[in-house]
Amino acid sequence: MKNSRISMLIRKVFSLLPALLILLHALTGCADNGNTSQLVKPAQNAAPATPATASFTRKSSATRNAAEAPPKSARMKNVTTAKSRVPEVEYNAGEDPEFAKRCGWPVKCPPPLPGSILPHKRIVAYYGNPLSKRMGALGEYPKDDMLRRLKGETTRWEKADPSHPVQPALHLIAVVAQGVPGKAGKFRMIMPDATINQVYGWARDANALLFIDIQTGHDNIRSILPRFEWLLKNRDVHLGIDPEFNLIKSGKIPGTKIGTYDAADINYASGFLKELVKKYNLPPKVFIVHRFTKNGVTNVRKIVVHPEVQMVMNMDGWGAPWLKRDSYKSYEVAEPVQFTGFKLFYHNDTKKGDPLLTPKEVLRLNPQPLYIQYQ
Repeated sequence: MKNSRISMLIRKVFSLLPALLILLHALTGCADNGNTSQLVKPAQNAAPATPATASFTRKSSATRNAAEAPPKSARMKNVTTAKSRVPEVEYNAGEDPEFAKRCGWPVKCPPPLPGSILPHKRIVAYYGNPLSKRMGALGEYPKDDMLRRLKGETTRWEKADPSHPVQPALHLIAVVAQGVPGKAGKFRMIMPDATINQVYGWARDANALLFIDIQTGHDNIRSILPRFEWLLKNRDVHLGIDPEFNLIKSGKIPGTKIGTYDAADINYASGFLKELVKKYNLPPKVFIVHRFTKNGVTNVRKIVVHPEVQMVMNMDGWGAPWLKRDSYKSYEVAEPVQFTGFKLFYHNDTKKGDPLLTPKEVLRLNPQPLYIQYQ
């Protein structure tokens, strides 16, 4: 009886021996072969982390996941497999480089001529009129305070993007749309030459450019632009036009309806600047076209780009950050011309409690705006 029990015990031990050997092999293998990749296998198979919000960039996603990353030795051994598991990047509207590429960015244009400002620099401008505190930062503050504030903004932009030196500018509304017809019956007022020269002097004091902005009302850009040749023939004076206040076609009073410019109007103004550059042997002119609606500029594909003129389509709408990004995507990115701009409203952008977009946030846009305007 005793012998039979011993025999049964021996058989059980032998039956368990293969399993014991397998277990022993596995334990000694983890300790001896130095294959650390097996230590992080669960991490390899885990689902990739997704950014918590759409505002995370590729860099911030990597930073966010750094605390969960395996040891350096394990990462080194898993480089090839990790590439296939990089989380898909989510972008805010206007930030996606693939969308920009599909739309035609970067735009194929003639190479910049000597003396060109763009794309080597970024222009940061204060917009407004010295006769009004409500039209923008240029007139809201006394001259010295205004120039000090502008310098502060240029410093912030240079810190945000050291690769682009900042060129300060004053953007003067030289022709202001009016709600009444006035003596000319054109629903616009041309600023006196003395006022324009005053602001031009401020710009020179600050080593800044001067932009003159034209709101035509019921006047025609072909009639009013030649009046400013005396000013635009200067090397540091450039042009902006505002489709919102060009209301010849609709006949509406400025401020009651959003106006429009066609490519033909823009081509006229661009051609005018081109001839000035040639006539006075000037460096290329920067030409700003404000836009924040689809019909603000029609027949965009027919806009002609000249080497002598650097075209900037400027996102001019105000509102919450998401709305501004949407507008930028729809009207500046989706319909490329040459360069882009972005307008920031100190008061209107923030009046409903939304934050003003920071330089770093604006720089996430693709393409990055090279003209920044504060109102």
